Order: sequence, then structure tokens, then C-alpha cells
Amino acid sequence: MAKGDSGKPKGRMTAYAYFVQTCRDEHKKKHPSESVVFAEFSKKCAERWKMMNDKEKQRFQALAEKDKKRYDNEMKDYVPPKNSKKRKRTKDPNAPKRALSAFFWFCNDERPKVRAENPESSVGDIAKELGKRWGVVTPDQKKKYEQLATKDKARYEKESTAYKKKIKTATTSAKSKPKAAPQPESDDEDEDEEEEDEEDDDDDDD
Repeated sequence: MAKGDSGKPKGRMTAYAYFVQTCRDEHKKKHPSESVVFAEFSKKCAERWKMMNDKEKQRFQALAEKDKKRYDNEMKDYVPPKNSKKRKRTKDPNAPKRALSAFFWFCNDERPKVRAENPESSVGDIAKELGKRWGVVTPDQKKKYEQLATKDKARYEKESTAYKKKIKTATTSAKSKPKAAPQPESDDEDEDEEEEDEEDDDDDDD
């Protein structure tokens, strides 16, 4: 769901997403006090999905098709806010790359797997699935990504300080640059004036 747009229809779910949701619910019923080990759980779901035949997948595909119709119908009546489009700022190619959060480091690792498991999914669907997977990651598993995020933040702060210093130096240099001195009048103009004076004197003599 978009920020500041509570009226936007909920994104549609894929057949595989419904399957994973079912697996998660089954696991919670069987092991209510057991925390889900994300990497293991995700791997098992993918393996089960690959082993299933078309008939077994049919119920999840039917749910996905139903949700697609729901989404398409809701999108027909949806009118985005007038100021929903933000102006794109001109980005300096020399500016340091922003630091990634732990979640984004996780997405870099997990996105290829999600795409392989859901080849028919849209970018929005994949992002939604990544969010769900992040939600079941254990604290121990998150440590790896939090450490990467901390390291990347330090890198960004260091590069950002150097970049700002460089911009400030360039701005100060441009302001202190001396203005071009006014050009003196050419000698040709003085000669023309002298010739005019001589012509006036000749006229007086006549």
C-alpha cells in the first residue's frame, strides 16, 4: 500500500504466495510455540511447490485468479491523489550512494529466489513477498543484515562528508573568483575624436 494513500487497493497475491501463506498457517497450528526458521521454511515451501502437480496447485491458482479479478475491479474505480506524483530531483552522479537498510540487504539476497519461485509475479508482488519473508526472519538471521547495514552506513557518512566538503570548496572558489576588469577605451576612438577636431578647425579657417 502506498504511503499517504489509504484508498489504494491491496496488491494481488500470486498462487505461490497463497501456498506459502497456507504452509505458514499450518505450521503455526501444529507448532504454535515454535519460531519459524526462515531460510529452512522458505526452502521447504519451494521444494514442496516444485513437487506439486497441476491438480494440487489448482486451488491456489483459483485463489490467485479470484484475487486478480478483485484487484482489477478495485483499480478501475481507484483515482490516485492529485499530488501523488513527486517531482524527480536532478541527481548528482558524483554524490555518494545512499546506505542500505538491513531489509534492503536481505532483499538483495532473497529477491533472485523469489523471482525464480514466482516468474509470473509483478515487481509489486515480489516486494510484498519479500516483506512477508522478512517478517518471519529470526533475530539471529537478521544480525547478518544489520551488520551489513551498519558497515554501509559508516561508508556513506564518510563519503558524504567528503562530498559536502568538495561541494563547499567549489562554491567558495566560484564566489571568490575575481570579476573581469572593465576594458579601456580603444585608441581608435581617440584618433577619431582628434580627426573630428582637426576637421572643425579647417572649417573655421575657411
